[in-house]
Amino acid sequence: MIDFTVLPLFFTAIFFLAISPGPDLVLISTYSSTKGFKAGLMISIGVFCAGILQTLLVAFGLGKLMQSVPIFAYAIKIVGALYLSYLGVKMLLSWYRKSIKSVQPKTTENLTNLSLMNKGFLNNLLNPKALLFFSLFLPQFTTGTGLLSLQMLILGFMLSCFALLVNSLFSITFSQFGKLIGNKFNLGRHIDGLLGFIFIGLATRLATSK
Repeated sequence: MIDFTVLPLFFTAIFFLAISPGPDLVLISTYSSTKGFKAGLMISIGVFCAGILQTLLVAFGLGKLMQSVPIFAYAIKIVGALYLSYLGVKMLLSWYRKSIKSVQPKTTENLTNLSLMNKGFLNNLLNPKALLFFSLFLPQFTTGTGLLSLQMLILGFMLSCFALLVNSLFSITFSQFGKLIGNKFNLGRHIDGLLGFIFIGLATRLATSK
């Protein structure tokens, strides 16, 4: 059912999409450089899970619903911006309290694998542009034969797997970069503040995007 002749173009397109700057890459690079490869990998897995869910939603028509009912996409965008703002303010307050006490923090928060995956999952899922992208991009590589929904499921799965691979490589790269600059600039002491500003920046970007 999949036209294999279009796969080279498909993978070329998603490669450049995967390496382009965006909220997911910002989150992965920040956590990888400050908390290590494992943190970046867990966030990447969360993004992967969000991609699988978005593929399912697009295959069953939610993408078209968001295109035909803009207020629905707008509501998702606002919820996402509020969530990111909440995380940002929470981290800034934590950074402020620790700065007042002049205590070197050992960890920014309880960074379990599940909590990191949840951050990546929600950061991607609550961005309505991601779902709209899936609904506009995947149909371009489908054929007129066979079940359209099944084709989009297969293509979406391949896209998500490829993005996971690229994001994992980014996690390795930025974790090594973090080791080089972390000791010089003592980033661990200010990681809460750094992440707080980044989350608020992501929230502002999401809320003001058109």
